[in-house]
Amino acid sequence: MDQRRKQIETYRRVIVHAEQSTYLEVPFQMPEQVEEIHVNFIVRSLGESRPVIDLGIRDSRKVRGWSGGARTGFFIGLEKATPGYLPGELQSGDWAVLHNAYKVPEEGCEVELTVTFYFQTPRWLKGDLHTHSVNSDGSYTLEESAAIMEELGCDFIAMTDHNAVSQNYTYPRSTSVVMIPGMEFTTNFGHSNFLGIAEPIDDFRVSNQADVNARLATARERGAKIVLNHPHCDYCPWEWDLQVDHDWWEVWNGPWTARNDRALAWWQEQLASGRRLVAIGGSDVHRPDPYVKHAMPCTWVYAATRTVPGILEAIGQGRVAITYSPEGPFAQLACGAYMTGDAVPADAAEPVKVHVQQLLAGDEIKLISELGVERTEICTTAGSIDFEVERSGRLFYRVEVWRHFEEVNQTLMAGLTNPIYFEK
Repeated sequence: MDQRRKQIETYRRVIVHAEQSTYLEVPFQMPEQVEEIHVNFIVRSLGESRPVIDLGIRDSRKVRGWSGGARTGFFIGLEKATPGYLPGELQSGDWAVLHNAYKVPEEGCEVELTVTFYFQTPRWLKGDLHTHSVNSDGSYTLEESAAIMEELGCDFIAMTDHNAVSQNYTYPRSTSVVMIPGMEFTTNFGHSNFLGIAEPIDDFRVSNQADVNARLATARERGAKIVLNHPHCDYCPWEWDLQVDHDWWEVWNGPWTARNDRALAWWQEQLASGRRLVAIGGSDVHRPDPYVKHAMPCTWVYAATRTVPGILEAIGQGRVAITYSPEGPFAQLACGAYMTGDAVPADAAEPVKVHVQQLLAGDEIKLISELGVERTEICTTAGSIDFEVERSGRLFYRVEVWRHFEEVNQTLMAGLTNPIYFEK
């Protein structure tokens, strides 16, 4: 279900026979903060013969697309558009739907236009921030990965092939999934994802800490977001300095195992020390596997736009939750107008509200602060749980959901949130 606020406008234009073979405009005003515009039209003959009216659009500066008589509708978004149309900024101001009155009956015809504006609306988006393809050592094509993510109902996927950037130029443009450019900076002593930039570095080869620092500095200068990947992995942990420049911490890599327990414990130590470090997850999928699959884990991001910048900006704000799959369980934290990732002002008086949904009977919900687990709730029936807690001078609260998985006969992490923080 589309959660975006929308506005629908209808326009009608009668075209007389004398206007045949001329270009016409139906002007409209593009509002502020539009994320996507959809245009559809119907042509009704006022006589016996069939009219042929072509379709296109212009913004305040140039023609943004033309489909002639091939289409009766199109969309333009910030990053994607119907073939024949240019995605990009939807600046407010004077726009117009364009028509070519190619054939007009003697009696004329009427064009009815429906223009739908979808506004930038913060909402939860879900996807996978760590994947591989045939561009490195994976077996999936980018088209296959995009199709899988579409089928899962996901919104985005990060293309993070090992020391490669070709995936950032060859991904499918027709998919509805937001394809986040990336690269997994892969060294002999640790891996790091660079997200948001097609070419974050020019050469991945390093021999020492100074080389690593230089590569991270280049990625930073070019605008990449830096993630330390599976830092406590048994086979390829991050053995470089943990104090290197980075934005985010991959607390959850693939199926939940001891390596993720160690990453979680280190992250908790950082939070308890007062550091506000965003945790994310990624499947690290390479090929078909019974346990390592796309969007397992699934990273949820509360973003204002369904775009690469919108998603990365929201992650930077800590508005992130992680679930073992796209089906949840999903938890949120709120304190008045503030939510997961936010810092609540010291003078705020409201209690912290915890909402967890998509639960199964037996799921265990843990509320955690810098002091450790402060409250535990056991779900007795499938559904959701809500409860409140006072701030009590804490630095933060975050939530974990643990579930028993019969497939492996283990109780494992099923969902977690980033913290909501409290100013002293």
